[in-house]
Amino acid sequence: MLRITLSLGLALAASAGHAASFTPPQGCQLQSTGQNRGCSVVQYYSCKADPAGDQRSAVFGKDGLRHLSRIDAETRWVESSDPNTGLADFLVERSKDHASFKTLLETGRDDFDFWTESNTGERLRHVGQDILTGETVAIDGEALEVTRFQLKTYGADGELLIERTGQQFISRKAARFYGGIETQSDWTGQRQETNDSPVTFAFPGEEGFGDTEPQFDCDQLLTQLLHERA
Repeated sequence: MLRITLSLGLALAASAGHAASFTPPQGCQLQSTGQNRGCSVVQYYSCKADPAGDQRSAVFGKDGLRHLSRIDAETRWVESSDPNTGLADFLVERSKDHASFKTLLETGRDDFDFWTESNTGERLRHVGQDILTGETVAIDGEALEVTRFQLKTYGADGELLIERTGQQFISRKAARFYGGIETQSDWTGQRQETNDSPVTFAFPGEEGFGDTEPQFDCDQLLTQLLHERA
């Protein structure tokens, strides 16, 4: 029931002169807020009803809440959903080779081959790898390690649907991945490059903690949208 009601339980509280702030569902605790490139801000939180080590996130754009997800202690994609469309995807436990954060940290490389299934019955196979480059960076005081990744997503019939390559970041302390710079192409031939790298982190008691208004690259996205409509 938690995953069904989670998106409905997310609350936004606004007061005069202040940006909207995020309040997680009852029984959950907000841990940090990350402002990213690409005009997004992410709320990272955990819930008592989830298994130990699970983490949840809520992604906000200029138009509000747009994505919800839950990962486990191995950073596997347990579930993800779009609250605007109601589409949700869930990890298929019986998969060939699940992602493993522990393996990545211990060996510097993790190969994976797993399936997800949506609430509409669509099954997708995800095959790829994460590799630590050996580079460490500090972003807003947080020590992060750089990764390179490749990911191919196939339909149930074996057709290649989406291919993604690029760079991300991991935090050993937070036990999770953060976005980076990547290139994505799909079966239609469409290709796009995105940058979702973190810029700032806010923790309890700090300015920006819980803010849902994205701060970086939003004017750039607006300019691009206006050109597309012209």
